[in-house]
Amino acid sequence: MKYEDILIKPVVTEKANMLREQNKYVFIVHPDATKIQIKEAVAALFKVKVIGCTTMNVLGKVKRLRGKPGRTASYKKAIVRLAEGETIAAFEGV
Repeated sequence: MKYEDILIKPVVTEKANMLREQNKYVFIVHPDATKIQIKEAVAALFKVKVIGCTTMNVLGKVKRLRGKPGRTASYKKAIVRLAEGETIAAFEGV
């Protein structure tokens, strides 16, 4: 799997912005990606040193459309911790 395929998109929420103060960045990743693959992808794409990676599978929420039950898509989320002093420039303007 290529690095571009592993990281799907960054998560930009209020909680994710609070985690950036602790040098942690949140991404939605490919469901089959491992922690090691995610660490390598972030290090290669953003040229930073990654210390740790935490992953979680997020189950989609139950919704209803026109009275019929359904569910939003499930996804895998990764919280990547960078070395002290490292930042990802793509998040700076957000």
